[in-house]
Amino acid sequence: MIILKLGGSALTIKDADKPTIDDVNLDRIATEVASYNQDMIIVHGAGSFGHIHARKYAIGDRILGDDDKSNKTMGLCLTQASVQLLNYKVISKLHEKNIPAVGIKPSTFIVNKDKRIDECDTNLIRKYLDDGFVPVLYGDAVLDKNDEIRYSILSGDQIITYLAKKLNTDRVILSSDVDGIYTDNPKTNPDAKLIDIVTKDTPLTTTSNDNQADVTGGMAGKIRELLELAEYGIESQIINAEKEGNIKLAVSGRQVKGTIIK
Repeated sequence: MIILKLGGSALTIKDADKPTIDDVNLDRIATEVASYNQDMIIVHGAGSFGHIHARKYAIGDRILGDDDKSNKTMGLCLTQASVQLLNYKVISKLHEKNIPAVGIKPSTFIVNKDKRIDECDTNLIRKYLDDGFVPVLYGDAVLDKNDEIRYSILSGDQIITYLAKKLNTDRVILSSDVDGIYTDNPKTNPDAKLIDIVTKDTPLTTTSNDNQADVTGGMAGKIRELLELAEYGIESQIINAEKEGNIKLAVSGRQVKGTIIK
C-alpha cells in the first residue's frame, strides 16, 4: 500500500486572495494517479482553500477572550467548509478517471492535543481499503484538547505520518511544487542544489519554501514528519507534481527526480 500526498500548492493557486482550484493540474494529476491499481490512500493539502481562513482567524493561536472565541469558532466553520469543498472537487475529478475515491473528513474522527493528533480511529479507513476504495483525506481544522486554543490546524503531512505507522504502509510519496529538498530556495536562488537523500544526520540550514507563509509549516514541517516516519523504517519521497509524468512514475515504483527521506 502507498500513501500519496497531493500538495495544496499543486492543486490550487496557493497565493490567490480567494480559494482557487488549478483545474489543469488537477486533471493531469488525477490521470496519472489512475495508473496505480493497488491499495492506496490519498491525502491532499488545503492550499488556498484552507490557508486563507486559517490565517485570517488565527486558528491555533491562544484564545483572547469571548469575542476572539466567537471569531475563531466561525473561522473553524469557514475553514472546514472550504477544505471540504476542495475535497469534493478532488474526488469528483478522480471519479472521472474511474478511481473509486471516497472523501473522508478528518475533523469528524480526529482530535488534536497541542496541535498534534491525540485521537484517531483508523478502523473506517481500513474497511474502505478492504473493500477496494481509495480513501481521500485532507488537511483540516479540528478540535484541540488544549483549552487555551480549543481549535488547531491538522496538516496533511501529519495525517500521513500517523496513518503510515498505524496501517503498515509500504511507501509514502509527497508531491509538491518543487523537485524535493534543496540547499536553498530554488525559486529565488538559481544555485540551489537538490539533495537526493535526507536522513536525521543530514545538515539542513534552510528548506525550499521557508520564505512562503504556510500555516501548516511548509517544507520544514514535511521534513520533520517524514524523518519521524523513517525511524519506523518507512521511506518516503518528495517529488514535483507540476512536472508531467512524475506522479505516474512514482506510484509505479519507477525512478523519478526527487528527494528520498530514510
